Amino acid sequence: MQRMPFEMRNPKFQIPNSNLMNFKMKFWLLMILLSLVFGALDFSYAAPAYGTKLPKRNKFFANFESYSLFKRYLEDSHGTMRSQQQFYGMSYGIFDWFSIDLKAGGGNIKQHPYTSDEVVYPSSFAGGYGLRLKFLDKNNWRMVFGFQHISVHPKSVELGTIKNRAILDDWQTSLLVSYDIKEFSPYLGTRWSRVDYIHTVNGEKKRRMSDFTKDIGFIYGINIPLGKKFWLNLEGQAFDSDAFAGSINYSF
Repeated sequence: MQRMPFEMRNPKFQIPNSNLMNFKMKFWLLMILLSLVFGALDFSYAAPAYGTKLPKRNKFFANFESYSLFKRYLEDSHGTMRSQQQFYGMSYGIFDWFSIDLKAGGGNIKQHPYTSDEVVYPSSFAGGYGLRLKFLDKNNWRMVFGFQHISVHPKSVELGTIKNRAILDDWQTSLLVSYDIKEFSPYLGTRWSRVDYIHTVNGEKKRRMSDFTKDIGFIYGINIPLGKKFWLNLEGQAFDSDAFAGSINYSF
């Protein structure tokens, strides 16, 4: 007598979907290749405010992102600061209306005092976390409040006999509104942000805060579909800082 296959005799047992597994493997391989290409080109590709798209409850978003801060003014006469950051990020939906965001990667700092040449701190570890709450999701309109924090810890630099270390602390809260046009989601918003330059010279630490007269910013961006589960996010920031962002995202 011919016996039934094990999976048919045991309905709870299921053979893994090989096509799904292959797709996920291809996705992560694509992410690694993109990070190498964009890292080599020093290309700007990230979205620190993340837009208005949140993962559903118990679902994940994964992304490759980077962030170019072209100019941020510091308080008093401490000049300006720039930074280039790249991350692998993940968002998890605790509820349909509430998600947490985590990311890790690397970044540099370029600080330019008014009275001397720019100091360049080579890239090293950077990380961030945040949360988002969806207040409105009706008739193609969405409104999302967000909080994000990024900390960048580049390598130290020796200028003559003086050892310089630096940390960039970036804090922001944002409020974004989007409207879906077919599958595209353009959005506008505002944010309050603060970027601190923590400078240590021969063991003496000083925190140089960003200019508080320029802490309210404007955000504009769009989500562009690249497939059923992939999308591209592009975002610009103005007034508080000059910056550009974008990310390649995947939902699973």
